Amino acid sequence: MKFSTDRGTLLKALSMVAGVVERPQQTQGILPVLSHLLFDCDDEGLSITGTDLEVELNVRISEGVEVEQPGRATVPGRKLAEIWRSLPEDAPVSVETGDQATVRSGRSRFQLATLPEEEYPSVDTGGEGETRLSVAPGDLRRLMDQTSFAMAQQDVRYYLNGLLFEVTDSHIRTVATDGHRLAMCTLPGGAQGTERVQAIVPRKGVVELGRLLADAEDSVEISLGMNYLRAENSGYTLTTKLVEGKFPDYATVIPSVGERQLSGSRETLRQSFLRAAIIGSDQRRVAPLVRLKIEEDRLVVKANNAETQEEAEEEVPVDYQGDAFEIGFNVDYLQDVLGVVDTEDVRISISDGGGSALIETGDSEESVFVVMPMRL
Repeated sequence: MKFSTDRGTLLKALSMVAGVVERPQQTQGILPVLSHLLFDCDDEGLSITGTDLEVELNVRISEGVEVEQPGRATVPGRKLAEIWRSLPEDAPVSVETGDQATVRSGRSRFQLATLPEEEYPSVDTGGEGETRLSVAPGDLRRLMDQTSFAMAQQDVRYYLNGLLFEVTDSHIRTVATDGHRLAMCTLPGGAQGTERVQAIVPRKGVVELGRLLADAEDSVEISLGMNYLRAENSGYTLTTKLVEGKFPDYATVIPSVGERQLSGSRETLRQSFLRAAIIGSDQRRVAPLVRLKIEEDRLVVKANNAETQEEAEEEVPVDYQGDAFEIGFNVDYLQDVLGVVDTEDVRISISDGGGSALIETGDSEESVFVVMPMRL
């Protein structure tokens, strides 16, 4: 295999695809080839693939690459990406493989180890029962940004360590929960003739899809199969296995609008919680508790540090009519919600002092957040 190009043509592609592969020390005793990228050259251009057996990313490049000798080969992924980034801007580069991969650019030459290309695995999809739909990149980014922060991390309930992707003939919905909070975003659209399809996308698949969407402008073509999700956009194809298991019935977790409702400026509330979190930020093994005392047209935010006897208190104007009450929350959870909301105002509804908080975004019903309270 031999091809020539310039640094800029492959820079983004290599960085994206190399981000999927495992580091060499992580593949010892498993499949060493998982630390490599698969290069496939033919008369139409170059294809680069990276995988960790859970997520696979492939990019096809047909312009700016001159293929002198078609063929397939594996090359160490992260090492090659680092070399590529270190080259001078717009430098001409040639890559040739034999017993080793040789990368040449100007007066620089690098010899990299290769592994048999026939050992390179691919994510098994099967392709049965596919649901297909086209989504605007901005809509898909919104669906993920509004919810992915609430995914669990390394929870024994493995089905929580991912993002629920739900498609019907009328909507596309994402839901995430770690058992203490829940985020849901719903946008109109969907796949015609689809009654209801659900898929749990693993955390790494969500992260890589987010990277793929960062600069996307064209519509993203989504294919949902029995055990995989595939997203295609601008020459990139991301395939991720799905998390096995049944996602909780999220509808039963979302409380109805409670009797106690308040509304206020999202940014004012966010800044207040940010300052309150400073007091408890150095407490060890303790969730950062914030006390909310809600009275007519005002919210008193309180935080204290039991270890240092420090405390903070701040009054925030809100729109509230009703009996005064006090409730506690993990302040990080509240900040996470207000950090992704993009409306000027938010509505917070609480049924009683021990119930979950339902947070909604202004007049929009597309995003809903639920935060469990903490014991005071």
